[in-house]
Amino acid sequence: MTVPHPRPAPPTADATTLRLGYGTNGFANHRLDDALAVLADLGYDGVALTLDHDHLDPFAPGLARRVAVLGRRLAELGLAVVIETGARYLLDPWHKHAPTLLHDDPTRRIEFLRRAVRIGADLGAEAVSFWAGVRPETVSPQCAWDRLVAGCATVVDAADSAGVTLGFEPEPGMLVQDIADWRRLRAALGDPARFGITLDIGHCRCLEPWPVPQCVAEVAGHLVNVQIDDMRRGVHEHLEFGTGEIDFPPVLTALAEAGYRGLVAVELPRDSHAAPDVAARSIDFLRAAAATSTGGDRRRQEVPAKALSSASTDATDPGTDRRVE
Repeated sequence: MTVPHPRPAPPTADATTLRLGYGTNGFANHRLDDALAVLADLGYDGVALTLDHDHLDPFAPGLARRVAVLGRRLAELGLAVVIETGARYLLDPWHKHAPTLLHDDPTRRIEFLRRAVRIGADLGAEAVSFWAGVRPETVSPQCAWDRLVAGCATVVDAADSAGVTLGFEPEPGMLVQDIADWRRLRAALGDPARFGITLDIGHCRCLEPWPVPQCVAEVAGHLVNVQIDDMRRGVHEHLEFGTGEIDFPPVLTALAEAGYRGLVAVELPRDSHAAPDVAARSIDFLRAAAATSTGGDRRRQEVPAKALSSASTDATDPGTDRRVE
């Protein structure tokens, strides 16, 4: 018999605008239905669902039926959803995240993203999130960029047809790794209305040139999906809250001031071994942070410009990317 975690008391009035989610890539050792039940019992408002082998495999038989069953279950539990596409070995059992839109043959990646868009439409997802990928050594920067723009244009067309919002995530070490890269990509696509940004709060600390709250303000008009985790400057490692360098109350204030009302989903994919406990600690931490008066994020996050070069060097080396997604 499963003993659920006691449902927490409702959040305080100061925290009611914060809609918290949790990434299912942090529940890799759970059946999807069990993970959803745990998160609902903990009081989360939604899930960031990474499509993967054991979590709604988009290539397994009976997809339409399984999506319908999941939709009913999400409604029963009162959970909103965003779709994430960061499964590590779903498309290639030998190579992490391969193929991406940058590879010689991106066909399987494009089909995966098209299916993700359809699933998002059927589930009423708030966003479908994806990223560029790491440039293969045999592909020139210009060729990789051209492939990325072409692939994204295809995905944008699919999203337009389905009425789905896309959140493109800048990812350390990938071809589009920061907000400036995302802006360049969006411009190359013609500024499509449904092409928003997925902002990972930890990534902002890792390599962006601004304090984290300012990163939120910089993309406020295009912010459609938020991932949240702790992180240190120049090290792409998703950490539990309170173990990195981010001051979270100012970040949550910035999200509120930006008018963001989507899910803020905890992104801790390295912690599946202790998922229920980590998820419980995370929601307690974020609720407390949301209820705390903000005092500023400047001491730890206003980093001299010269620090950015060392951060970028570490973050752009695929060998140093310790994220398990």
